Amino acid sequence: MQIQHKALSVHLLTATGAVLSMLSMLAAANGEWALMFLWLVVAFVVDGIDGPLARRYDVKTNFPAYDGVLMDLIIDYLTYVFIPAFALFQSGLLSGWTGWFAIIVIVFGSVVYFADTRMKTKDNSFAGFPGCWNMVVLVLFATEPHWTVILAIVTALSVAMFTNIKFIHPVRTERWRPVSLTIAILWVLFAGRAAWVDFHPSSWAIWGLVLTSVWLLLAGAVQQMIPQRRRDGHQA
Repeated sequence: MQIQHKALSVHLLTATGAVLSMLSMLAAANGEWALMFLWLVVAFVVDGIDGPLARRYDVKTNFPAYDGVLMDLIIDYLTYVFIPAFALFQSGLLSGWTGWFAIIVIVFGSVVYFADTRMKTKDNSFAGFPGCWNMVVLVLFATEPHWTVILAIVTALSVAMFTNIKFIHPVRTERWRPVSLTIAILWVLFAGRAAWVDFHPSSWAIWGLVLTSVWLLLAGAVQQMIPQRRRDGHQA
């Protein structure tokens, strides 16, 4: 297979995220929340794979006719933001004014964040919470905390999008990558299992999901508090 065909295949792999988002939305429209999240988990896996493949086959050079970055952003907004926000509102986890508040701040704040050219840091992490509402809402479905806790989490993370707090990219952030990547893989397994058993509260996957989510959420901030030492012994 020629390199151009491999690059095109990566674009087409990315495009499957649109199909997965439609399948997820159809499940959400029918109130099939576990099925909705299973499709979102598959989309999350695709999103984790297509980036490394795009860099490996240099899609910008070998098949520049399609803008993979734009395609990825469109699909990410659907799967990371729009569908999870709909599920949070429609499921009744937040009702009345709290539901309206949540969906407005999530979809409005996230689209502004996605368009921010400063969202990436020098170490390929994110500056501010990167709008991964699919991961957050999945944990909320699995744990079903009190509505005040949900509202506080949504508010705090919406504000965090527009701060300089660092959030790691488990694949691209080099510091602690072996640990972060392993935890991200475990998160996918726990998330898939939790959705598969319809978020049964006795499932071991629930605790695994919570613990791995805490690492992925806080690792970047911890890295900021613990300066990295360069090879010459000085702090970076």
